[in-house]
Amino acid sequence: MGPRLRGDDLERRGIGVAELPKLSVRLSGAIDPRQCLGLARIAEANRYHSIWFAENAFARGVLPAAAACAAATRGIGIGIGVFNPYNRHPTLIAMEIGALDELAQGRARIAIGSGIAASTERMGLSADRPLAAVRDAITIVRAMLKGEEVDYAGAVFSARKVKLDFPALRPDMPLLMAARGEQALALCGRIADGLIISNLCPAEFTQAAVLAVGEAARQAQRPAPTEVVQYIPCAVRLDRAEAYALAKAALGEMLASFWSLGERVPAAKAALLRTKALSESDFAAAVARLRAGERPAEALDDRFVEAFAIAGTAEDALAQARRYAQAGASELVLTFAGRRPEPDMQYLANAARGSR
Repeated sequence: MGPRLRGDDLERRGIGVAELPKLSVRLSGAIDPRQCLGLARIAEANRYHSIWFAENAFARGVLPAAAACAAATRGIGIGIGVFNPYNRHPTLIAMEIGALDELAQGRARIAIGSGIAASTERMGLSADRPLAAVRDAITIVRAMLKGEEVDYAGAVFSARKVKLDFPALRPDMPLLMAARGEQALALCGRIADGLIISNLCPAEFTQAAVLAVGEAARQAQRPAPTEVVQYIPCAVRLDRAEAYALAKAALGEMLASFWSLGERVPAAKAALLRTKALSESDFAAAVARLRAGERPAEALDDRFVEAFAIAGTAEDALAQARRYAQAGASELVLTFAGRRPEPDMQYLANAARGSR
């Protein structure tokens, strides 16, 4: 097993001074809404900051589960990340997030992104001009939440004299943006209130992305977004080898599709290759082995875990989380690996409370 950052290693490298980022839990349309409800209650009881719902094309829509969790909890944030304006018009995004925020009494959170073009096109929708689409969506949603009558002609989406029929609970609700490429990161810095970063983006990417967003904000003469929310797989167990095996299984489910996306979208491949530990040939070889039917535990070595997951004992995981904080992430949204995430969520939360 390769070297990994432990707490004392971080101190020697000057990273130990970093505070822990906020720790949140990722749910998705792959999970039964009733199970989401139970996980949300456990997350709140263990003082996780938020639960985030990832809505992927053709899986369960996340609004029913998000609404149920909002009604069943009292303090935890309820995030939707991301909404895609191609299949949910910006006016509808404003209507739905405004209503969810009322139900959650000011705890709703939202990120907007252009989604995956291939999935959007399978719906018979055009995914042209993704940056313009996100700019239009954020412009329309922000104005509607403020209670304005919106008369906006955008490059992709427009709104003709529309206004919410109810006052939004938070007219200034922060709007985060999903971004990965250089132009998207620059747009995020110019118009968004925060950045959301996808799975399979290493800490080296996080650092570069935060710098790019901050520079774009500076050039636009606006404050740099302070919320940097990053999705990442998580496998924590008392047995480090068991945790690494779980992490490899989780990464194995994602890597081939992310690599295929990278073959079509240069920014996606560039994000993967930001890690210093793995070369392009390492990725290509691992993906080929996975596609040939090899188990992730055999096809992926520990470098993949250390670049793209939070894994190991709770102590290991917290040290790795601090590395992302040092890179600029303010919040890590953890997808807990395994069939029964509840004890792992509790184990990590207990360790986090003891280390703050």
